[in-house]
Amino acid sequence: MPLDDPVRRHAHERPGALAVRAGKRELTYAELDAAADRSARRLAAGGVVAGDRVATTLPPGADFAALLHATPRLGAALVPLPPRLTAGEREAALAVSAPRIVVDEPLAGSEADVRDPAAALRPEAPHTVLFTSGTTATPKPVTLTYANHLASARASAANLGIEPDDRWLCAIPVHHVGGLAILLRSAINGTAAVVHERFDAEAVTVSLESGEATLVSLVATQLRRLVTAGLETAPALRAALLGGGPVPRELLGWAAERGLPLLQTYGMTETASQIVTLPAGEALEARRRGSAGRALQGVELRIAPDDGEILVRGPMVSRSALAADGWLHTGDRGALDADGYLWVEGRLDDVIVTGGENVAAAEVEDALTAHPAVAEVAVIGRPDPEWGQAVTAYVALEAGAEPPSDAELDGHCRRLLAPFKIPKRIHRLSALPHTDSGKVARARLAAADDPESE
Repeated sequence: MPLDDPVRRHAHERPGALAVRAGKRELTYAELDAAADRSARRLAAGGVVAGDRVATTLPPGADFAALLHATPRLGAALVPLPPRLTAGEREAALAVSAPRIVVDEPLAGSEADVRDPAAALRPEAPHTVLFTSGTTATPKPVTLTYANHLASARASAANLGIEPDDRWLCAIPVHHVGGLAILLRSAINGTAAVVHERFDAEAVTVSLESGEATLVSLVATQLRRLVTAGLETAPALRAALLGGGPVPRELLGWAAERGLPLLQTYGMTETASQIVTLPAGEALEARRRGSAGRALQGVELRIAPDDGEILVRGPMVSRSALAADGWLHTGDRGALDADGYLWVEGRLDDVIVTGGENVAAAEVEDALTAHPAVAEVAVIGRPDPEWGQAVTAYVALEAGAEPPSDAELDGHCRRLLAPFKIPKRIHRLSALPHTDSGKVARARLAAADDPESE
């Protein structure tokens, strides 16, 4: 049975309410509804029918939002792709997703007669096809239904609440689930999405300090850039979701000192964004600092007893991602404390086996990041004839910091880590490679034979 289209519903109930702000362009819900209808009719004129896929490289903004809400009105699924793919990457992504058409520019031209462009929104039909970020392996497509996105939005709202004037700042790529979820949950909740075409620390600082945003989603790399940009206050901010992997404790401390309501969160493409998040009222509690929080509404969470893998299931989880036992095996290690709070310890494959000892890469990264001259660290295991794997660190220094000697970094590590955890080699890079979602691209580090050091 079709569901009510949220944009259509809000267009009737609150036609003048702000739906999307992107740069100087704003769309009310009535305008977004009309734009989605036009886009749906133009897609139909291009031959798109129920069951098809529509790929797009449109950048974040009003045109992307219209297309996002247009495709399900035809019963089709949207496949957002990065705007700057190489020819080979684009060809591979299109071969896997097999779209009916590819939208590289805002839709224009003829429109087909569609009886009711909002009548085909079915909860279990494919709604979006997203590619995982590819930090450690080749990106793979994940199909999410509208029911997945709806459950995710409702779970987020149950934790954070909904204020009528909420404005969620989106400076995360919309071809990744974190950015796309902002647009979808804002539409479902009838609130506004403030969309930046890309992450610019100065622009985001202005948005937060001016009170433009009440909610924001960030990854640790972006938060660090806001520190560098001089962010001091965000008067209207109710919560800042912080995900995308482990967060250095000094960043969490920096935010707490300024009263910034950081809520660490955990999720992935297969779960339609966040699935575990700190409760809204615990952002500044030191005892929870470093925890990803508790399972959101409707989420089941457990830790595999044999290897500590985090297992999840719930209505926001893609069915195609479930294993035969009915659980999503995340590939992440973690632990639950007595109060049910999840502590993410890293990837299962981030455990480095060196000389018969297991070393968690995240623990070594935390130790090196605690040095005042170190801005960012990635630690991996590299093949070694003596040790099996050698603990290897890649370090980017703080701008303007006095470069520490190798002996100083080694001594720093020895004060914090057992001897077998000490990096055998430390590469100094001007910057670590990142995916376009802001995560460290470990696969690019692992593929390098001997990265050029500074």
